[in-house]
Amino acid sequence: QVQLVESGGGLVQPGGSLRLSCVVTGSTFSINDMGWFRQAPGKEREVVAQIVTGGDTSYADSVKGRFTISRDNYRDAVHLQMDSLRPEDTAVYYCNVAFWIRGGLKDYWGQGTQVTVAS
Repeated sequence: QVQLVESGGGLVQPGGSLRLSCVVTGSTFSINDMGWFRQAPGKEREVVAQIVTGGDTSYADSVKGRFTISRDNYRDAVHLQMDSLRPEDTAVYYCNVAFWIRGGLKDYWGQGTQVTVAS
């Protein structure tokens, strides 16, 4: 059974840093894209950063220059290094992985990890 296990959330002061990690377990499928999304209270879920198989990355404008996404293909893991955090980064962060299953792509989601930026 495929599971995405997230870790690394918490409370941090403005200007601080956190590193989120997401590890895939229980999968024998090939992984396509990996990414991070977030959802703040009262808002829709939005994409934060994505990384494709070849390593190309994309970021939401609001996090460019502050967040860095990386992937470890050997360990089936994706990480999000978050620096210069701001109160508006407060949200539940979700890992997303797209697997190739029977010739098509299927998305799986992590359980979510809370990130709170406050003084």
